[in-house]
Amino acid sequence: MKVANNWKDYELLEMKNGMKKERWGEYVLVRPDPQIIWTSPSNFNDYDAIYHRSNKGGGHWEYKRKLKDNWQVRYKDLTFNIKPMGFKHTGLFPEQAVNWDYMIEKIRNANRSIKVLNLFAYTGGATVACLYAGASVCHVDSSKGMVAWAKENVISSNLQDRPVRYIVDDVVKFVEREIRRGNKYDAIVMDPPSYGRGTNGEVWDIEKDLYNLVSLCSKLLSDKPLFFIINSYTSSLSSSILKTILKMIIKEKGTITDDEIALPLKSSDITLPCGVYARWESND
Repeated sequence: MKVANNWKDYELLEMKNGMKKERWGEYVLVRPDPQIIWTSPSNFNDYDAIYHRSNKGGGHWEYKRKLKDNWQVRYKDLTFNIKPMGFKHTGLFPEQAVNWDYMIEKIRNANRSIKVLNLFAYTGGATVACLYAGASVCHVDSSKGMVAWAKENVISSNLQDRPVRYIVDDVVKFVEREIRRGNKYDAIVMDPPSYGRGTNGEVWDIEKDLYNLVSLCSKLLSDKPLFFIINSYTSSLSSSILKTILKMIIKEKGTITDDEIALPLKSSDITLPCGVYARWESND
């Protein structure tokens, strides 16, 4: 298990009764987490906002004190804008710092220009990390709002002059067009949701569509690919399934690994599993 234990602006403070209490910079938030199945007779206290799920789906935030509309947290030299969203999220998955560190090191050690394709790129955590490392990035997401948020994160990290292309589009259709154009990338990273819809209502189902997408993406790899990373938060997909997909599709010589990623509980040796990944990487 890889643990994101280098944060200073984020902390997992407590977790019980299906909820987690976290410090995001200057604010403490309480949010649901389906992985937390252990119980406790005590409730949370000393927080600024809590997210309540609705039995009918969705939910709402309850604020104990007024929060800024958005605020920033830093991870090493990277800066991200945090905003409480309608479905419990904050715009950042802090456990992904495990992958940011990996990508930064891999790109910097390549000693050549690296082009990265970031698919289902959300608010751009991987985009910011790869730009910081010196790569050029093509950032693709079907949500116009998430792409705008990614631009904010790039600017906040003072990386706005780095080579980045923002694309609002259905991921599969974009990849198919890139194949026709003959474009190539040295590294590909994707964070596919379990379910989703593209810009024109295209339906995405990870269990039905992931293998085909990875197959298509393999046609975009350059002659000297650096890495290919698949992240997943879908409980039905283990990291070994993602690893198997890469083994079946990526023909270049390299190493394929898989693992869980997690967040550490403050002042404890306990961790909270937050997802899985598999990655192919060049041995050069």
